[in-house]
Amino acid sequence: MGFINKSRSIAQSLLIAGALVSGGAHAEKVLNVNMHSDLKIVDPIWTTAYMSRNYGYMVYDTLFSINTKGEIKPQMIDTYTISDDGLTYDFTLRDGLLFHDNQPVTSEDVIASLKRWGAKDAMGQKMMTFVSEMVEVNDTSFQFKLNEPTGLVLQALGKPSSNVPFIMPARIAATDPGEQISEYVGSGPFVFIEDEWKPGDKAEFAKFEAYVPRNEPGDGLAGGKVVNVDKVVWKVIRDQQTKMNALSAGEIDVIESPSHDLLPLMEADPNIQLFDLNPFGNQYTFRFNQLHPPFDNPKVREALLYAFDQEEFLFAAVGDEAYFKTCKAMFICGTPIATEAGFEEKLQGNIAKAKALIEESGYDGTPVLLMHPTDLAILEPLPPVAKAAMEKIGLKVELVAMDWQTLVGRRNKQEAPADGGWNAFITSWNSVDNASPLSTPFLNAACDKALFGWPCDEEIQQLRDEFSREPDAGKQMAIVEKIQQRVAVAPTHIHLGQWYQPTPIGANISGAPVSPVPVFWGYEKAE
Repeated sequence: MGFINKSRSIAQSLLIAGALVSGGAHAEKVLNVNMHSDLKIVDPIWTTAYMSRNYGYMVYDTLFSINTKGEIKPQMIDTYTISDDGLTYDFTLRDGLLFHDNQPVTSEDVIASLKRWGAKDAMGQKMMTFVSEMVEVNDTSFQFKLNEPTGLVLQALGKPSSNVPFIMPARIAATDPGEQISEYVGSGPFVFIEDEWKPGDKAEFAKFEAYVPRNEPGDGLAGGKVVNVDKVVWKVIRDQQTKMNALSAGEIDVIESPSHDLLPLMEADPNIQLFDLNPFGNQYTFRFNQLHPPFDNPKVREALLYAFDQEEFLFAAVGDEAYFKTCKAMFICGTPIATEAGFEEKLQGNIAKAKALIEESGYDGTPVLLMHPTDLAILEPLPPVAKAAMEKIGLKVELVAMDWQTLVGRRNKQEAPADGGWNAFITSWNSVDNASPLSTPFLNAACDKALFGWPCDEEIQQLRDEFSREPDAGKQMAIVEKIQQRVAVAPTHIHLGQWYQPTPIGANISGAPVSPVPVFWGYEKAE
């Protein structure tokens, strides 16, 4: 390990030096960005945290990606074929793929990466049930052999958000999926400058000069990833007003997640542009921990579906109706599978019905430890709303304040709440994550293989499996309704409405990609 770390450091130093030297006569162009949180976990497979996913898009690359139409397009893949019986997929990598240590990307790396990802990700787990074997044909070609046909393979390989099937060197991908990696080498458009990483302050990324973009225009997460700056620096600024002032003064160039109440001021500032870079929007979500009381009892969980009112959460966090909408569809309003089935009478603050369910549950006064992230403007107002609703129906609630990255670490703990664990928290998912029963991470009810919260429900799993095997859209819709009806009485999580986030960018910045994920190729910075 010591030799690998030393080699990595030397390789990064050479690449970074090359990036700076390549600038020649021009001054170094640095894109300064304020992200929604601090970067503390740099393993985008170990966690679903969006900061780690965003880091992943800087450092790693993907086999397939989606464009702005939601179409899946090759990214690291040059060509692929599917056999007539749908049981064999042949893939060939495109030329010029190099890792940051100057080693070529090979089929061995791809297969090792997909095995690790497939053990963690909900959609990856489901895809792997169809894959009987992944075969390394040669250094640049590999093959999937399926046990039955499915349309899931390309959907899963091209999924745009957590967990993303990023490709790592095989030696790194060999890390147990339950443990974090300790070496940070990818083949993406940026090199992570580990020596400059200061959690709580900044993270820096240098342009990878050896990266070869696809010979196509960039389109969302697909097409050519052309980097036009020498370096990207993620700067931690916690105060919202300070962020806006810094953007107006040109001290930073982008704010990923501004407070909605500042948007009118930003819109009036000639030094700031506002863009809707993620038209898919986002979905707020309340997550239970089903390992411990009281949420091991489905009636207590169902009671919250009646007690919670989506409008109360959305007004508290966003405020302006121009940037949110109530939506009882689990799989996102506006998608082909949007339906209110199962939730017609829920999510609208029926306290009397919720109280009755709590009485039926035999709730014994066990307190709910609700984690409360205090450093994210988009989430900070939500736990107090949940606490008030839960107390109205007779639950005891303890609100525990912490920063978001502490919450991200704590939510992986299975210990009892009194021993450092937890009962519940509220987060936000990009809508593209929750637009299908297969991609929705919190719907995975595979017990110990599910995400933190660890729901265990055979009926949900069986319905997800039926959905993955059903090619007919009409029959898929019937399965979606059954899934929602099951979740309505045995919830794995509660969807709290959709919201939208404009991105403020400096007036001298152009080329920001329209994408469900914040990425930083394409950006141009004028002097």
